[in-house]
Amino acid sequence: MNDLASVETVAEYWNRRPCNIRHSTAPIGTRAYFDAVEQRKYFVEPHIPGFADFPRWNGKRVLEIGCGLGTDAVNFARSGADYTGVELSDVSLALARQRFEVFGLPGSFALGNAEELTSLVPEASFDLVYSFGVIHHTPHPERVLAQARRVIRPDGEFRLMLYASNSWKDAMIEHGFDQPEAQSGCPIAFTYTQSEVRALLHTAGFAATDIRQDHIFPYVVEKYVRYEYELQPWFAAMPRAMFRALEQRFGWHMLITARPLG
Repeated sequence: MNDLASVETVAEYWNRRPCNIRHSTAPIGTRAYFDAVEQRKYFVEPHIPGFADFPRWNGKRVLEIGCGLGTDAVNFARSGADYTGVELSDVSLALARQRFEVFGLPGSFALGNAEELTSLVPEASFDLVYSFGVIHHTPHPERVLAQARRVIRPDGEFRLMLYASNSWKDAMIEHGFDQPEAQSGCPIAFTYTQSEVRALLHTAGFAATDIRQDHIFPYVVEKYVRYEYELQPWFAAMPRAMFRALEQRFGWHMLITARPLG
């Protein structure tokens, strides 16, 4: 991972293999494909719907930074949000647009760099700015946070997920047993402590109201890629309550809720 990699390098990486694009064996772009992508994503990461709280944003303006294939996007739109998605990867964005067309959902999209968010969307316009697992992949995350502050309404909410350095997965990566993403060669993947996140948010003009950790990937990778869900032996041996406690203490996903400072 190189913190000096360019935005163009990051875009090229995600264009080669957009996140979750292999979550289905159905023909890409079909209704069956998109349904399977959603089912698998929320099966493996079941904490996402609760964190996003899709129904809460009915009738509200929602901006997603890094919409990817549009899995969370369609759920905001289905719940009645006035949805806008920004995405760096043109391959991912094309599929997100197609997904909205397939399901007949309204939404707006913009292709561009979130470090320059105010060139893509209007300022002080959104009730929710949402970003799940995206901002830690850009060369200058602090710029994205500052831009998010400019586009959010004064009474709005910022919900984001960043990778946690105090986590099971980060320890596995450090010792050579894992990598940040399913595909190798991710150019940038920053990790953070809770204190680092609070400081970043404060500098950008936000105050964190809740920070918690979740998600340890428990499956045998070689079988998972064949759509088989066998737990690693050490996780299979754990009582479910013990595994949940481990996730909440050492989860890879830091789930952050913040409000704009006055």
